[in-house]
Amino acid sequence: MLRGAALRVTRPRLAVLHAVHSHPHADTDTIIGVVRKDLGEVSHQAVYDVLRALTGAGLVRRIQPSGSVARYEARVGDNHHHVVCRSCGAIADVDCAVGHTPCLTASDDSGFVIDEAEVVYWGRCPACSTPTTTDPGRSARV
Repeated sequence: MLRGAALRVTRPRLAVLHAVHSHPHADTDTIIGVVRKDLGEVSHQAVYDVLRALTGAGLVRRIQPSGSVARYEARVGDNHHHVVCRSCGAIADVDCAVGHTPCLTASDDSGFVIDEAEVVYWGRCPACSTPTTTDPGRSARV
């Protein structure tokens, strides 16, 4: 993948790419932790630089839902969206409509050639929307 994107193959790039593939929607701190388990000591700046290079080469996608830190995913090249839990921040992929993609047809494109749309759905994940009992006779959301 790296060579196909005209990037030099290095241990940090391989480790970051593996971390993003194995931890979809991970934030930078999570990726740094995974890379350090694989390589040992690596600087924050090195991981940031690799993420920037991978994103620029189209091997990784950077997303940043409102109120969240940047997250990274390896699912690139398609027009998918995300659903975000308002309680715990969990993120999941949501496929765009198949066939004609209405999200790519803006009511007024202002002369732009649109090739991607970013839609974020908000709600509560199954774990956060399941009532649990904290007191007898009282239920609360986790």
